[in-house]
Amino acid sequence: MSEITFASDSTQQFVEIEGIKDGVVVLKSGGVRSVVMVSGINFELKSEEEQDMITGAYQSFLNSLDFSIQIIVHSRKLNIDRYLGKMQDIYTKEPSELLKNQLLEYISFIRGFVKENEIMTKQFFVVVPYEGAAFSDVKKGFSGFSKLFSKKNTNAQQAAQESIDQKKVQIRQRVDQIIAGIERIGLRAVPLQDDELLELFYNLYNPETIEKKLPNTQEKK
Repeated sequence: MSEITFASDSTQQFVEIEGIKDGVVVLKSGGVRSVVMVSGINFELKSEEEQDMITGAYQSFLNSLDFSIQIIVHSRKLNIDRYLGKMQDIYTKEPSELLKNQLLEYISFIRGFVKENEIMTKQFFVVVPYEGAAFSDVKKGFSGFSKLFSKKNTNAQQAAQESIDQKKVQIRQRVDQIIAGIERIGLRAVPLQDDELLELFYNLYNPETIEKKLPNTQEKK
């Protein structure tokens, strides 16, 4: 089971994650979580009829659920270091002096533009919970990753009665339902796997480090 690395040991004390395995986050309380990454949509550019259809589909999706979910919008300042690094590699290998000069101008322009204009990038996630057959997690309210992964006032021994493998079966059924509902709205949805979950939580709990790149929901299938 994969574990998350933190910048300091003190941070570890406040994180209720036991480990990550097979695309499932296992909590110390015995519950499990899956995280689905969802593509965005420019709602304002849609026609009024299209907006009504999207809103209706979203409402139907929420009403179809018999368990709670958490929808998270994660905003962060755009980090272009990796992209500029790739451009620099292309510049180094480019034999044409004319193209090399154009690449240098492009790199300088992008670096200056982002420095002068604070560009934010947004990522959308749906967190799917499953506490176990011993608990009812229907229609509970959550706010923020910290709430979903905080310590519950429940008996961890009861949660452990249902094996992790059994919980994975249950949560995967929920994830399939979530993905089907999201795709009916016209959006792409991708469940995060072990490495992607590790990157997500590492970036969340270590914001001072260079942020790693999560998968693109438009490209991954």
